[in-house]
Amino acid sequence: MLEATLNEAATLKRLLDAVKELVQDANFECNEGGINLQAMDNSHVALVAVKLHADGFALYRCDRPIPLGVNLGSLTKVLKCAKDDDKCTLKANDDADVLSLKYEAHRGDRIAEYDMKLMDIDADTLGIPDTDYDARVTMTAAEFTRIVRDLSSLGESVRIEVSKEGVRFASDGEAAQGNILLKQTDAARERYENYGKDDEGDDDDDDDVVEVKQEDDEKPKKVKKEKVKKEEGVEDEDEEMASGDDEAEFKAKSEDEEEEVSESEKKKRKRPAASSSNSKAKKKAKKAVDDSAEGGGGGVHIEMTQHVSLTFSLKYLVNFSKSASLSDTVQLMLKNEVPLLVSYTFGQGYIRYYLAPKIGDD
Repeated sequence: MLEATLNEAATLKRLLDAVKELVQDANFECNEGGINLQAMDNSHVALVAVKLHADGFALYRCDRPIPLGVNLGSLTKVLKCAKDDDKCTLKANDDADVLSLKYEAHRGDRIAEYDMKLMDIDADTLGIPDTDYDARVTMTAAEFTRIVRDLSSLGESVRIEVSKEGVRFASDGEAAQGNILLKQTDAARERYENYGKDDEGDDDDDDDVVEVKQEDDEKPKKVKKEKVKKEEGVEDEDEEMASGDDEAEFKAKSEDEEEEVSESEKKKRKRPAASSSNSKAKKKAKKAVDDSAEGGGGGVHIEMTQHVSLTFSLKYLVNFSKSASLSDTVQLMLKNEVPLLVSYTFGQGYIRYYLAPKIGDD
């Protein structure tokens, strides 16, 4: 059985608005780790991957892996019946053919329930490319949205070039051409240095591959699935705390030793907080970046190992930019002759797009 509650229905609304034009039908794969969606557009040029972590839900229960085949257009219509700040609960029984959605006002004075028929979607298990990118560009989502929309009025394609000079977006149309150069600033380097890196490698651990066709190229490009990076050292910390508890339990309670016991107990109380501080620190760092970007102080941060220049369809990039409603920051990861990765990270998880480069000039 699946039962998942989000504190705000707006998260699901924004997710679907971001992907519904790219993918019409898809399986939401639910397991104990959270909810995943991986799908490709009909032309096999673009791939979208969504991850909602289990700990991002107010309540999450999934007894066994369950695929939920849904029509994203229909689900969007059902979600429009919810207010943005409503609590949204998804429920589905094992082997069920219906997805139940419940919207509850935070004051508890209104509860709405809807049932949506599920689909049997025969889709292959998709993989996520595991690539050492030559360039990583981190910028405000609003700036990226503005650039791709402006250039889409000039032409159908954009050339993204990353060099020591900065990152350049250029488009050549029949009637006009334009290019935009963004230079890195020291403030942006400090702000974005570790943004989003901790979420890489969160996908399922298997050796499946997915074929992402390069545009104007008949041969698909095979890419390996991204490996899971498991957290290390958690068990060791638990053992240390357990042994520390035993020692403190057998200490004598004399006046002189009571202070030592209290000091050791204080240290032990701090250890669990330290073990969970990493994830909290990451969330705070991302929130600080997003808050700063929202205030107009985003800038651009570039990490580059070599020069990269690739051309992509602006139609797809404009669709990707709709995810700006989920996150104030976007990352572009590039490598020559490899699909572009456009990544948005938000509180409950992430949404990533992969777009194959164009071959030849249009």
